Amino acid sequence: AGGGMVATAAAPSDQVTLGLIGAGGRGSLVMGVFQKDAALKVGAICDVYEPNLERGLSAARKNGSAPKAYRNYKQLLADKDIQAVLVATPEHWHAQMVLDAMAAGKDVYVEKPLCHTPEEGVALVEAEKKSKQIVQVGMQRRSYDLYLDGREIVASGKLGKVRMVRSWWLNNYLGGRRATKVEGVLDWEQWQGPAKKRIPLDPDVFRSWRHYADYAGGIVADQGAHAYDGIHLLMDASYPLAVTAASGKPHREGFDTPESVVVTAEYPEDFIGVFSINYAAMRYRRRNDQMNHLDGDKGRMDIGREDCRVYMEGAEETPAIEKKTAKGFDFATVLHVQNFLECVRTRKKPTAPLVLGFQAALVIQLANMSLKSGRRVRWNSKLNKVEF
Repeated sequence: AGGGMVATAAAPSDQVTLGLIGAGGRGSLVMGVFQKDAALKVGAICDVYEPNLERGLSAARKNGSAPKAYRNYKQLLADKDIQAVLVATPEHWHAQMVLDAMAAGKDVYVEKPLCHTPEEGVALVEAEKKSKQIVQVGMQRRSYDLYLDGREIVASGKLGKVRMVRSWWLNNYLGGRRATKVEGVLDWEQWQGPAKKRIPLDPDVFRSWRHYADYAGGIVADQGAHAYDGIHLLMDASYPLAVTAASGKPHREGFDTPESVVVTAEYPEDFIGVFSINYAAMRYRRRNDQMNHLDGDKGRMDIGREDCRVYMEGAEETPAIEKKTAKGFDFATVLHVQNFLECVRTRKKPTAPLVLGFQAALVIQLANMSLKSGRRVRWNSKLNKVEF
């Protein structure tokens, strides 16, 4: 993630000491975005996989940082020098770590999806109501200027009544092979944590956890949390009323979650959000792999990673409005981290609090329940319960 925060002399009151929990690829990348803030110091790194821990410590040693090494996240949370934590672990650990971090008095930036089950989401939202901590879910479209502009276009009535949003995400992971070994020391028992225990260690589960149902919601959850949060932002939507899903079978050896899924979510705001993911498609350039079409009765808005275009009825070939991001989609993460750090310092509400993180995760959780049951799954927002 390039550009963004400019290093300047920082006042002592602006100093923030960060602890990273989960120093894999995403955790290290987002930590690097945090490090662009001159008043940010990385005080600790925690990981149960030694190569990740060592790489994280090495990357954190800049701007005067001399981070401590932890192999258990609760020890990091007990460190009184740590003010905020970045949680970038596998999905099945997110909810418990966020609850424990809030209880320890730490502000939290947690990667999406926020949680693995509706029950976890309800517990997190209730905890947020009682906590004074700042918690930001890593759904960076919430801070992205392109999407904020898109939301204003929808709210202006330019599109007329929008009764359907169609969203898709395309890629391909079918050519990969199962991992057969793990290089370096891994605390397998601690990595599995609250999930179903597998003995002995399965290297492919460790490397490809996103695609195993005990540890994540599959690729539809991994990318769908972003897609549905984008829909919720653009449409100013709340919790879904009901969700129905259909899928193909898994085609990657070992995976127990499908790569091709269609999800239809019904909303009390009188529209449906349809999300199709296909990781058996051709590979696109990253700027072109994801798109949302908002179908209004006066116009249509197409908004992807870096472009937004509005087409009016009777003039579908020439955009009436066209917007492009100047700095690319990666800058959305920079903006999102900036928002979190500003809120840590000012105690303002962040752009992606837990309640919004749960709304996005819930849609996909209901979709996976629909796939398993073959039924339309409803959400009772008054009782916070799933109903069939």
